[in-house]
Amino acid sequence: MGKVLAIANQKGGVGKTTTSVNLAASLAVTRKKVLLIDMDPQGNATTGSGVEKTELIASVYHLLVEDKEFKEVLVQQEAGYDLLPANGDLVAAEVELMSGVDREIRLRKIIDLIRSSYDFIVVDCPPSLNMLTVNALASADGVVIPMQCEYYALEGLSALMDTIKAIRDSLNPKLKIEGILRTMYDPRSRLTSEVNGQLFNYFRDAVYRTVVPRNIRLAEAPSYGKPIIKYDKQSRGAIAYLALAGELLRRNDEAAAIVSN
Repeated sequence: MGKVLAIANQKGGVGKTTTSVNLAASLAVTRKKVLLIDMDPQGNATTGSGVEKTELIASVYHLLVEDKEFKEVLVQQEAGYDLLPANGDLVAAEVELMSGVDREIRLRKIIDLIRSSYDFIVVDCPPSLNMLTVNALASADGVVIPMQCEYYALEGLSALMDTIKAIRDSLNPKLKIEGILRTMYDPRSRLTSEVNGQLFNYFRDAVYRTVVPRNIRLAEAPSYGKPIIKYDKQSRGAIAYLALAGELLRRNDEAAAIVSN
């Protein structure tokens, strides 16, 4: 059964979509079967994967609201992972889901049908708490939280913790924090050191040892519709996301070994 990872942070501009696309691509490089689901109406994970969102015939909207078949929406593209793309239609989906039956678990029902076909399913969440985010968290096994080491990021993290607890209590008791990823990392900053200390004091082993540095090539890659490992595999950004995939896989294997024993 595939593991479902929601990439979430209620604060924008922290590298959430960058992490979704590049983690999916990096896991695919390790020969894992990966599906990326774009749940953000901005469709940035879609364009960052080389798919033109304005030309979509079918999108995640049609899966959630119009009951289209999975294979009608699925896009296979060059980076090695499968994609369920999104565009502005998802704004309407959010409104329509509000009055729908099973509105919080519509995505979970879709994932349950195809979960066995993948090793990992990565869900890019919107940067806000709405019905789309609730659907993503209700479907997930774990949450990967990208965040910058800055003061306001800690406030956003606190709000996300409250959201995760609420989802766990009401919809998805198995939901856990998979890991916290420090992005746009600048080790020279005093504030970075202070926030680092607070993160490790509070979350301990949940904080990934891998950090994603500020990297121009990483910032350029989405405009070419490519994950960083396809755009510049020698860049620091590519190396960081490959390291993240490796760390995530090691943790996953260790957790499986503990369960089997």
